[in-house]
Amino acid sequence: MNEVWKKKLIWLWNEWIKSLLIVLVTVGGFRSAIADWNDVPSGSMKPTILEGDRIVVNKLAYDLKVPFTRWRLARWTSPQRGDIVVLFSPADGKRLVKRVVGLPGDRLALRNDRLFINEKPVRYGPLTGIEVSDFQHGDRPARLLATEKLGDRNHPVMITPELPAMRFFGPVAVPDGQYFVMGDNRDESGDSRVFGFVAKDAIVGKATAVAASVDPSDHYLPRWRRFLRSLN
Repeated sequence: MNEVWKKKLIWLWNEWIKSLLIVLVTVGGFRSAIADWNDVPSGSMKPTILEGDRIVVNKLAYDLKVPFTRWRLARWTSPQRGDIVVLFSPADGKRLVKRVVGLPGDRLALRNDRLFINEKPVRYGPLTGIEVSDFQHGDRPARLLATEKLGDRNHPVMITPELPAMRFFGPVAVPDGQYFVMGDNRDESGDSRVFGFVAKDAIVGKATAVAASVDPSDHYLPRWRRFLRSLN
């Protein structure tokens, strides 16, 4: 390699490549340990989260990890019942978005799509404040929607009576250090009824908001009213 090419490579490294690597490592570290976003390709969390939503994930909600690893430096709290979490599936390692319904020590059962926690039935009420047009269309099976009350947390759930689904489950006892998660779209969700309990270390963070949203069924046009919407 002649001297001219060597000088060009040194200049390229100093002026571009080194700076680019610093930016990539900084952004990657931020997304790995502090906050990230997650695209939602499926409807297992409808009507709370829709296909095409991009959600914000707070990775500092429960603990602090070394960037690019699962090594924990500190833990200040644990997932709570009703939290929407991003996790690694125990079945295949894929990232999923589900809701925590069972905590360590809980005893859970599902009877005709109704949750029972520690032998007590979860309360349900009318659903309000949801744009039905986002997920309910005339050419699809009819949906039944309600508000599910997990302790002091209220959130929407949806069932589809026409579909074959796992409407009865358990009872099961949640082991120490494990969680039971479900999708809000109860009849169209692969969750702990299928892949079992989720270890605390497999939970990446807490989903807190919809940053942006597009509609895959309508040429990926923006759903402006869903931008910057907090998740409950």
